[in-house]
Amino acid sequence: MSATKQEMANAIRALSMDAVEAAKSGHPGMPMGMADAATALFCDHMTFDASQPNWPNRDRFILSAGHGSMLIYAYLYLTGYADMTLDEVKNFRQWGAKTAGHPEFGHASGIETTTGPLGQGISNAVGMAMAERHKAALFGEELVDHYTYVIAGDGCLMEGVSHEAASLAGHLKLGRIIALFDDNGISIDGPTSLTVSEDTTARYEAYGWQVLSCDGHDADAVSAAIANAKKDDRPTLIRCKTTIGYGAPTKKGTSGIHGAPLGADEIAGTRDALDWPHAPFEVPQHILDAWRAAGARGAAQAAAWQERLNNSAHKAAFEKLESGNFDAEVTEAVSAYKAQLAADPQKVATRVASQKAIEALLPSVPAMFGGSADLTGSNNTRVGAHDIFDASNHKGTYVHYGVREHGMAAAMNGIALHGGLVPFGGTFLVFTDYCRPSIRLSALMQQRVIYVMTHDSIGLGEDGPTHQPVEHVASLRAMPNVNVFRPADIVETAEAWQIAMMSHNTPSILALSRQGLPQLRLGDDVAENKSAKGGYELVAANGTAKVTLLATGSEVAIAHEAQQMLEKEGVATKLVSVPCLDILMAQDEAYINELLGENTVQIAIEAGIAQGWSDLIGRKGTFIGMNSFGASAPAGTLYEKFGITADAIVNAAKAKL
Repeated sequence: MSATKQEMANAIRALSMDAVEAAKSGHPGMPMGMADAATALFCDHMTFDASQPNWPNRDRFILSAGHGSMLIYAYLYLTGYADMTLDEVKNFRQWGAKTAGHPEFGHASGIETTTGPLGQGISNAVGMAMAERHKAALFGEELVDHYTYVIAGDGCLMEGVSHEAASLAGHLKLGRIIALFDDNGISIDGPTSLTVSEDTTARYEAYGWQVLSCDGHDADAVSAAIANAKKDDRPTLIRCKTTIGYGAPTKKGTSGIHGAPLGADEIAGTRDALDWPHAPFEVPQHILDAWRAAGARGAAQAAAWQERLNNSAHKAAFEKLESGNFDAEVTEAVSAYKAQLAADPQKVATRVASQKAIEALLPSVPAMFGGSADLTGSNNTRVGAHDIFDASNHKGTYVHYGVREHGMAAAMNGIALHGGLVPFGGTFLVFTDYCRPSIRLSALMQQRVIYVMTHDSIGLGEDGPTHQPVEHVASLRAMPNVNVFRPADIVETAEAWQIAMMSHNTPSILALSRQGLPQLRLGDDVAENKSAKGGYELVAANGTAKVTLLATGSEVAIAHEAQQMLEKEGVATKLVSVPCLDILMAQDEAYINELLGENTVQIAIEAGIAQGWSDLIGRKGTFIGMNSFGASAPAGTLYEKFGITADAIVNAAKAKL
């Protein structure tokens, strides 16, 4: 006996309501409403092989409406992904389970990205589609030729990040994105008419998308719409008209079924309505067999692809890119570049130093995929070797993201998740506020994404407090698994790039200056990557240190001046540069104690707020920095007015001696 698509869809519904009921929490409404559309997608269109979940040319599926996570867990179990067992489904939302409340990348095969914060998934899809088109341009469609499918809800389409991403996708003509919109007209507060009244179709058409509509409970109609979507070179939004909680006799079509268990009586009524008389978590064998056949359908395509790869002239280059490991190339390029700096020291802003580091790296590391949010000339993220990635040139490796900081960050996550490419993108450090939700997901998903954030302090000067970061460095350091670099000179900037490129499971923030900074490491002192421990002794004291100065970024040069002044007065003072406080605080206690010195006066200097420094210098330490917003004036005036000067450091040291 063969299963019908209705029976296959009902298996998703049943597993979803049973798992949510067992957990006594969760969101059954979306998976029950989108089960028919998902069945059409997975059975008729998705190219994947459940036995090879990391096959590079697989279609990607993103559940942007991540609260409906039981849809993806049901799909993974039913199609035969080895690590998604029925026991995992039964253990939904419990400690240690792969079936977290929202899908988490890395927990189980087939989860392509972490979703839950609405709008992020569909925005990640834009990055994945960019990566797919770029690799296809490099290696040909015989090796790279796949789609990125999305299920998104009303909330995803309301979130601002999705507007940015959808606009970019239309502009770039990313026709390999097909998004199924769960058009059920319900949000948590009630009908979506409470909050939105725009014409969604017209909006997406204005972005440059194709928009189709269908009955979301007619699997054949959904399948036909997907087939039509593939014929167009534009991204496609398919409006699937659905009923949230389809099958539930009294709760369907209401906000009450969005995020709560159905309850025993409603589940019993749903089983009757769906003609599903089976026990909780039981899927009849003929239905499971049909799903497993869908999961194996791509095996022949995967095998044929592997044969094409084996016979391709691009095989070595493709596999190198997919490995994502360019550590040797990065190390060699940075070492050669630093040797040049030893012979020819340079005083430049660290944003310019970053550009020079990119110039040194790019020829050896073609995986670098850069861009800026309409600040290319200020962020210095583009170099001469960069061609523009746009609708007419997918071989390009530099993206003009426009004033879409959040969309850029979300797309970069998608690029990184797709595999192989190393995305970096720039804006002003103050605008990490616009990127923050995506930076957090970079960290949570352990993705190597490099955020080039310039104009890092009051040192940017006249643009004033709206553009002067004060609390940003501290707030970014507070985020787990993020390395925040604030290099002091051109050498530390190169070292920061090396560490960022070699941090395969950690995103990096490069906080870079607008103003020029002297090269402090000279001659033989440039060979070792001293930034690798987060902090190091830049200048030793003359004798046993009585004062230890610790500084970051542009303040290291100011602290250096103070160190020399104190030494002239007979006060033995060491200077410690701290390019990455996060990495320094992860060092062993012996190293940190040696760096600080025994019974020294400890003063930290940074043109930001003090938060985070007490973990290093303690409550008895002194912090010289900011405790307010900045102001509009030339940079030198601001440093003087806010008391971040060599004289202030010297006076603070003397007061503590």
